[in-house]
Amino acid sequence: MILSYGLSAWLPPAVGWIGMLLYAPFFTFKSFGRMQGVRPLTTKVFAALLAGTAGVLALHGLLQLVGYSLLAPGVFHLIAIFILLVDISEHTFLRLSHGIHPSLVFVFTFFGIIVLGAALLLLPSATHEGISVINALFTATSAVCVTGLAVLDTGKDFTLFGQTLILLLIQVGGIGILTFTNLFGLLFRGEKSFKEIIFLTDLISAGNLRVTFRQLAKIVGFVFLVEITGVLFIYLASPETDLFFAIFHSVSAFCNAGFSTLTNSLYEPGFRHNYALQLILAGLIIAGGIGYNVFFNIFSVLRFRAQRLAWQLTGWVEKPKHTLVKWDINTTLVWRTTMILILVGWVAFFALEYNNTLAEHGFWGKTVGAFFGSVTPRTAGFNTVDMNALLQPTIMVYLLLMWIGASPGSTGGGIKTTAFAVATLNLINLVRGREQLVFKWQTISFATISRVTTIISLSLIAIGLGTTLIISFQPGLPVLPVAFECFSAYATVGLTLGLTIQLSSASKLVIIILMFLGRVGFLTFLIAVVASLAKTPKAGNLKYPESNIIIN
Repeated sequence: MILSYGLSAWLPPAVGWIGMLLYAPFFTFKSFGRMQGVRPLTTKVFAALLAGTAGVLALHGLLQLVGYSLLAPGVFHLIAIFILLVDISEHTFLRLSHGIHPSLVFVFTFFGIIVLGAALLLLPSATHEGISVINALFTATSAVCVTGLAVLDTGKDFTLFGQTLILLLIQVGGIGILTFTNLFGLLFRGEKSFKEIIFLTDLISAGNLRVTFRQLAKIVGFVFLVEITGVLFIYLASPETDLFFAIFHSVSAFCNAGFSTLTNSLYEPGFRHNYALQLILAGLIIAGGIGYNVFFNIFSVLRFRAQRLAWQLTGWVEKPKHTLVKWDINTTLVWRTTMILILVGWVAFFALEYNNTLAEHGFWGKTVGAFFGSVTPRTAGFNTVDMNALLQPTIMVYLLLMWIGASPGSTGGGIKTTAFAVATLNLINLVRGREQLVFKWQTISFATISRVTTIISLSLIAIGLGTTLIISFQPGLPVLPVAFECFSAYATVGLTLGLTIQLSSASKLVIIILMFLGRVGFLTFLIAVVASLAKTPKAGNLKYPESNIIIN
């Protein structure tokens, strides 16, 4: 795929097909190996399909050497990407099972995908007029970290191949590469080996360390189901566009990436008044930012209540196996905080921008525009108004919404809604003079409060340091737009006050680092660094004397 779409300008095309011929037998042999032994029927069938697919790719490569094609180029490239993903996933899973710290694997996997994406974007056929290394790295990081900040016009400067690469990077970064990794790893290696791994719970916030194959499969299925539904509605809401536009924006919205093939995002003439499209994208953004487990918990509760009601009314339905399925504390915190943030942002944007950026719209347009303006800062990155014309109070509201971001286990960034909620509840708790933090008749542990405090502190340190470095590299830049850019990068939002294209190479590198830290998590990154440098001895069950420190 890589050779046929770019390296053919540097190397003979035959080199690519020969490489495929050499790789396909190796992958086929591995697939037959997966079919042996005592394995579930699902694994054997899937392995057989992989073996057959690899054989087809090898035959395609052989025919290409003599001038014939078995598969259409697009079909071949999609299959090749899938085969590569499966292979990388299994190898990464093996690294997890061999005792490497999950945080370290998580960080290096994201880093590897970014480097690979940057290399692909450097291919001659990815852009119309070429791209520099720093811009390719910036774009790849922004896509994988689902940020949306862009130094080039995605729709004009990138070819269809380049836009497809960006789309794939958004999808991989949005779902989380380790979701695929463990999904295929469990499929081939079995659940028993996986349960021996201390899995990174922040990946999907499952509430425990033993994430099952079924849960991972649910995540992937849920993501594609929502995105396909989004494609359908976007295509119907914007008939003047093509199918690729619908696919690109559905994936970008659900993954909270904010990339658009439109030069001025949704502020483009012809789209800024398309309120149906804006509502659809806002729905996708909210769905992607809520978190997988919240949806799964809501579905479980609704299914239980419907089954119980049907059993009580008719008696024909089987009695529910569980006596009670209820909302968990995470779901309650997430939906309450999300609704409050959307409502507060909606009212604030409507009131502040009524006669400013929303002046050209009617009342319905102002209402939809304010609603979209409340949703998009929380890590999405689309805009339907002129960002440079926003009032400063609105910008301050945006900074808060960007900093809080989406919910844990979602495609969005920020410090997360639950962290903000716990910090707020703890503040109220301290003001009331209570020692225990209780919510919904459950005590929130000290470890959770400590983690929240650390996450908030690290986010402010990263954003403050990034802002300081950029205004040091480029003293002529105004401070507020620079701070806005850093908030947007760390929270993986993608909104900008027009500063991105003015950044120097050094400043772009700062933004790249902020996007990376914001996506993998600054705390996760530090844990990975410490895990790679030293093995800290555990304290065991020792308890040390407590000491009070004067705070104020």
